[in-house]
Order: sequence, then C-alpha cells, then structure tokens
Amino acid sequence: MSQLFIGTFIDTPSPSSLSSSSSPSKSQLQIRKSHLLVTSQGIITHLSPSDSPSSQSILSDPSSPAPIFVGGKYEFFLPTYTDLHLHAPQYLYAGTGLDMPLMQWLDQYAYRAEEKIDSDLLLARRVYERLCLRLKQGGTGCVSFFGSLGVDSNMILAECVQKAGLRGFIGKLSMDQSPRPTYGEPSTEVSLASVTTFLDRMDELVSSLPPHERLVEPILTPRFVPTCSDELLSGLSKISKERGVRVQSHMCESADQMAWVESTRGKRDEEVWDEAGLLGDKTLQAHVTTLPPDLISVLKSRGVTCAHCPLSNAYFSDAQFPLREALDAELKVGLGSDIAGGYSLSIETSMRQAVVTARLREGARREGGGAVKVDEKGLRVDWVESLYVATRGGKMAMGLGGCFEIGMEFDAQLIQVADEKTDEGTGKLDFFDLANEEGEDVDDARWTELVERWWCNGDDRNRKGMWIQGKRLS
Repeated sequence: MSQLFIGTFIDTPSPSSLSSSSSPSKSQLQIRKSHLLVTSQGIITHLSPSDSPSSQSILSDPSSPAPIFVGGKYEFFLPTYTDLHLHAPQYLYAGTGLDMPLMQWLDQYAYRAEEKIDSDLLLARRVYERLCLRLKQGGTGCVSFFGSLGVDSNMILAECVQKAGLRGFIGKLSMDQSPRPTYGEPSTEVSLASVTTFLDRMDELVSSLPPHERLVEPILTPRFVPTCSDELLSGLSKISKERGVRVQSHMCESADQMAWVESTRGKRDEEVWDEAGLLGDKTLQAHVTTLPPDLISVLKSRGVTCAHCPLSNAYFSDAQFPLREALDAELKVGLGSDIAGGYSLSIETSMRQAVVTARLREGARREGGGAVKVDEKGLRVDWVESLYVATRGGKMAMGLGGCFEIGMEFDAQLIQVADEKTDEGTGKLDFFDLANEEGEDVDDARWTELVERWWCNGDDRNRKGMWIQGKRLS
C-alpha cells in the first residue's frame, strides 16, 4: 500500500553534508521544502518537489491514493532517533544511585534490577510496555536493548517492542562469570545453550510476519569482559558468524573497569574483544572513552560502531568519548541514553549533552596550552553534527537508513515549531517575528534558525506525529 506525504523534509545525510537542493547554504542540514514523499510498504519510493513533473504525475493519477498527510508551514519531517545503548530492565530504577563508582553501582542497582525482572514476568511486562510508550513519546524509533539473563523476560521485551511498532535489537545477556552469586549463568555451556534458545525463539516470533513488518531482531550481548570468560566470548563469536547476528557490549568504559580487565586478563579491554573475533562490522561497543590513535585504526578497519553515551559517561567514566576525533576519523558512531547509567531516555538530552561535553573538552585542551585557530573547531561538535549522530549515524551503523532517500525505510517524526494560525511558538519555544512572514515561504536560512531553536529548547510537545516503516504510531 502506498502513502503520500507533502511537506518540509529535513535530515543530515552525513556529518558535513551541505544543504539544500536549491542553493549552496552554509547550513549543514539538508532542507527540502514543499516536497512529495511516497512510500510503499514503508519504503520510500519517491521524493521530489511537489510541483515537479514526476510528483504532479503521481498527484494527478486517479489510481493514486489522496495524500494522507500534509505538513504545516512551521512543521517539518525529521528521521526518528536511534538509541544504541539502553538497559531495558534498568528503567525500573532510572535516576538513582548515580553517586557511586561503576562497579559498586552495578552490584547494588543494575544486577538487582535485572534479577527482579527475570523473577517477575508480570513486572517485566509492565516495565517494558511503559518503556516503549516513553520511547515513542520521545521520538526514539530504533533501540539496541540490553536485556537480562532470562529468555522469557527478553521475549516479553521483544513482544512489547514489536507490538509498539518500534524497531528493536533485543539483547539477552550472556555472563558466565557473574560477581553476584544469585545472578549469573553457571557455566559457559549453559550460557551458550541459553542464547541459542533465545535466538530460536526470536526467529519464531517474527517468522509469520512479512519481512517489512519484522521490526525486532536479536543481538548477542556479552555484558562486558569482567563477566565473560574467554571461552564464552569465542563461542558467541562463532554463533555470530554462523547465524549472522549482531553483537553489542561495553568497552573501555571506566578506569576501574579497564584496570580490572588488565589485572585479571593481562590484556587491554579491546585486545580481549579482538582476540575473540568480536570486533567486526556487526559489533556495537558502548562508551569507548579511551580512544587512542591505534584503537581508532582498529575500529575503523574492523567497521565497529561506537555508542556515545555522554550523560552516563559524566557519572561513571573518567573520560568522555572523543566524538570530534571519531567523526573526523569517519568511525561509525551513534548516541545512547544508557538507561540507567544515564538518567534520561531522551535522545534530545543526549544530543545536547554531547555538544556540551565536546565544548568542555575543547576548553580543557586550550587551558592545557593547545593551539587555538579561530577557523577551526578544535574538539568541538556542533548541534547539526549531534543531530546526524542521533539519526543517520546510529541508524546507518545498524544497517538501516536514517534519512530520507529512495530505498530507505520511512521512519519519521513530525516536529512543529509554531502554530501557523496563531504564530505562537509550540511548547517552550517563543517567537516574536513570525507574523512578519505571513504569506511568505520559509527560506532555508530561516528554517535553519527555527530548527536550531527547537534543538536547543524543544521537547515532546513539539512532536505531532511519528511513523515507523510508514505506520503511524502517534
């Protein structure tokens, strides 16, 4: 079934893409005003100015459905956000215990929450249904989830995500060396058998659906090196290659975690992963706050994706992920909320925090005597680059689209910055000169200004619609 959308479409195809199709704007946004977008089974099949011959042919074709949605003057379609790192069971207690060191916090909060979810499946369903609702409200359409150890609780997570109409990579934890006596897997063999059962059940969950409606898939999830034996990591690597399944974990997160790995394994964190064959183009590693040039080279050559979690890094890491260097090196990078190491589900919060963090890194560099050139960013990252990482960057890393191009999935949110009838800003946004534009088209420079102001102060009240694979969710 085809669907038609007419309006302004804004995306960020690359971190340095130039706008727009009509003029060489200084903006890095790609701004397409008054365009017609057509989908079939949720895939974009046409995107062109609405007055172009090809668009007019579609609009005048009596066999074509009438446009089902027309965006307003101060509304724009934006790709949905991708959250590359979210611990679903930890939503149970998000926003507590953030004053502790990482390893202590894991024992006192994280493991206990996961154990509770596994032992109470009714609670698991309550938590996961509410989590999906909040994700939709926040414009997050694709998530890589860390689950818990239990197969049944992770299947509930998968069912909730699929039913909610969200995209989800569902990760059943693997950990055969748990420091918690009551929460862990007794052996490598049991752990590998459990994850195989999970993969089979995930296949069954979506097997009856047509391919374009299969929104959830499994992702292998060894928690991190301290809880996984070398044998388990090697076994998961074999499963990943045999079944074509993605892998996610934590790497180089904090000083105490990295020191623990070196003291027990006699190797650096990334060396353990690499020797197990778990650094590849289907690998997603969260944090990576230590990123020297040699590691950048390894990650780029292997095609590894990094999930930047600026909020949780501020609480639990001793350094921040070097986003500027990662983007300049053309690494695959997306954003993660890291619930509950980060207290907010909002990827908008993560975007803003990423920019603030990068500016603080640049300030520290200058204080340390780093050279200052007015025409260079140094270590700074701007708001458009953060928008790229939140949308196209994260989605592309997971083998998906993330912007508006023919052949990509139509995953979009409709953002309203102002009411065109009253010229009043929407939500927390205030404008005092929109009335001057009555009857005029909003040009690219003005759109860039409006989008930046939304980026700084917008919230859920600006979101007037959301679609995943062409299906409207809100």
